[in-house]
Amino acid sequence: MANKIVRVILIILLFVIFFEVGLFSSYTLVTSEAPNIQGLIEMQVDKISGIFNPEKVNEALIKDPTPVNITNKKDVALKMEEMSKVDGVNVDSMNVTTRDDIKNKNLTVSIEALGYASPNSTSGQIIISQDPSYKIIASADATYRGNGLMVDADTVTITSVLKLYR
Repeated sequence: MANKIVRVILIILLFVIFFEVGLFSSYTLVTSEAPNIQGLIEMQVDKISGIFNPEKVNEALIKDPTPVNITNKKDVALKMEEMSKVDGVNVDSMNVTTRDDIKNKNLTVSIEALGYASPNSTSGQIIISQDPSYKIIASADATYRGNGLMVDADTVTITSVLKLYR
């Protein structure tokens, strides 16, 4: 058992030595200079320790979207209504979020809102319903202006229009 452990350790040690010799020789070939062995080893240690740095781990994790308030909800709702071909978009149900850092001046936002279809008429009866018929998901660019965060209505793109069934 101890013999197998010693073999594994020797194989790992030989691999590391082989890797380092290859690194030093390739450095010599590329730069035509003698390698700075201490500098190369420090660089490797810094890169490897940087992988396990807690700050880097937090950056790699997917962040939850941050809700933001926009000042031109009605303009955005009209653009979403026009592009998604629904009869109305509920401004009160509009949810605007971003995954970007809100300290930035330019953000990419995700917009979700409920949409309404025209009233249905069946056999002479008109049924007007307050229930939304669609969920519209869009994305757009937003910038901070004098009175707050404004979405550029020209950059609104519809990601999906989902039919809601009851």
